[in-house]
Amino acid sequence: MRILVSGAYGQLGSEIKTLRSEYPEWDFLFTDVDNLDITDENAVDQFIAGKNIDFLINCAAYTAVDKAESDIETATIVNALAPGILAKVTKKYGIKLIHISTDYVFAGDACEPYSEEDDVNPQGVYGRTKLDGERNVQAQNPESVIIRTAWLYSVYGNNFVKTMLRVGRERGELGVVFDQVGSPTNAADLALAILDVIGLSEKEPKNFVPGIYHFSNEGVASWYDFAVAIFEMAGVECQVSPLTSDQFPTPTKRPHYSVLNKSKIRNTFEVRIPYWRDSLKVCLQRLEKI
Repeated sequence: MRILVSGAYGQLGSEIKTLRSEYPEWDFLFTDVDNLDITDENAVDQFIAGKNIDFLINCAAYTAVDKAESDIETATIVNALAPGILAKVTKKYGIKLIHISTDYVFAGDACEPYSEEDDVNPQGVYGRTKLDGERNVQAQNPESVIIRTAWLYSVYGNNFVKTMLRVGRERGELGVVFDQVGSPTNAADLALAILDVIGLSEKEPKNFVPGIYHFSNEGVASWYDFAVAIFEMAGVECQVSPLTSDQFPTPTKRPHYSVLNKSKIRNTFEVRIPYWRDSLKVCLQRLEKI
């Protein structure tokens, strides 16, 4: 089994890299912009040709949500066009594609967890380009799996958990929005879920069921709740004040409700989905050792 991971320097790609030692029978190839330009179809084709790749996990994305509002061209190329290129080339070589998307494809005005069948209505450039990426993947390689996730963090890269730890220790008090609700998601859990999907498919090819799926940790929290939990578990003395979204304006309108219904991925691929507080505790323990 040979697995190609694009976007290997990001949070999710780095977590997959960390897990590879637990799969000694699998051969992983990790790429990022420095050794594979996924926006160049010829480069992708030449890289993949002859390598006998079985799966491609596309973790690459333009994730600077606010910057995307003024950098539409780059966001479009990376989030919308590149996934279509990967889908086209993987179909050509009979490779199974797993592509990662986002809760930002939804308007964020729901009052119950979003299912894969709910109407999409992205509110900003990031969400629109990610939705276009999903559509391009399905158009070029309908046999792909698309996994939407939300509120991703890990021991790698820049994310809310690491920012809160740094700012909390520096300031001792801060304000965090409480009217945006979702499910904090440890990238390590998503990485394991993806590898579970591949493992199940290795046992029986028909277990790889194409389509759109949702994955985030279980449970619901606001960003305020998330920050409070981070400080409590990390033993950081920081007073957190709740803010409304209009008190903390950003170029992009954030979804007020980003909770995802995970029943489809759980039932189809038998993945285990931990509770967000349990996964946060694991991440903080790992950060202490770094």
